[in-house]
Amino acid sequence: MTDLGDKMGSVRWAFRCGSWTPSRSEWLFAARCVQQEEKDRVGKFVFAKDAKSAMAGRLLLRRFVCERMHIPWAQIRLERSPKGKPYLAAPHDVSPDSGVAPLTWNFNISHQGDYAVLAAEKGMQVGVDIMKTSMPGSSSVPEFFRIMTRQFTPYEWSVILSAGSEYRQLAMFYRHWALKESFIKAIGTGLAFHLQRVEFHLPSEALAQASVLRQTRMHLDEEEEEDWVFEESLLDVDHHVAVALGPIKTPHSTHPTSPPPAPAAFTQLSFADLISSASPLTDEDPAYWESFQMKAEAPSRQRDTHVHS
Repeated sequence: MTDLGDKMGSVRWAFRCGSWTPSRSEWLFAARCVQQEEKDRVGKFVFAKDAKSAMAGRLLLRRFVCERMHIPWAQIRLERSPKGKPYLAAPHDVSPDSGVAPLTWNFNISHQGDYAVLAAEKGMQVGVDIMKTSMPGSSSVPEFFRIMTRQFTPYEWSVILSAGSEYRQLAMFYRHWALKESFIKAIGTGLAFHLQRVEFHLPSEALAQASVLRQTRMHLDEEEEEDWVFEESLLDVDHHVAVALGPIKTPHSTHPTSPPPAPAAFTQLSFADLISSASPLTDEDPAYWESFQMKAEAPSRQRDTHVHS
């Protein structure tokens, strides 16, 4: 399953984990194909929905490293930066934030709502974030917005609140949120970054499924950032995805990174695609399936909260 973006140094993959009901053999095989500490981490999630999302994220990462970086599955060693960003620790010991070589692959994942997504780019910093538009679980929309006031600038709030119905306002809220998170994940600063430092200016063109917008501009500390590109798309009517692409700063860089190739739409993968290159790392653990079966799918009143990958 290859598209033009893969060939040009861009990878955009999505997996719909919300509709994935793994069989015993699928879940146990998936657990065998990730690192032991990741298997343990996935097993600790209280709800099946979160366990499936996290497992899918790890399989997306390993499939990407195996198929695009040409490293045998069993030799892949993924670790996390202090801020939680995954990077390839072995066999090449290349961090996605290090910019060791001009054409180093950089990659990032996100999972929230019904999907897990991966974005990767050669020679650029990359961050990806997905947000599902959903009603707040325990408050009205105006109260939810009041609580979140400090996350956006007055200009951004004016755009959000002028979007129309409450649902449209929420969709615009999550669109802005995904943009901010994609940038923060690309630069790897985590929660220490003050979200009002970045302000997004959206194009008049509306987001539509099966298309990728790349006209959104970012202002950082009130100055427009010319070197950053943002791709926005809808996986379906409720799920916004934002991909942030920025220059890699190295001691020897004297000119901006060349712009990325034409934006690539997300390719939706099946579970068979996820494990097409996989090879087991550990023995089968029947108790892992029994533990998974005991998990409720989601909280009785589902509140979509953001889960960092």
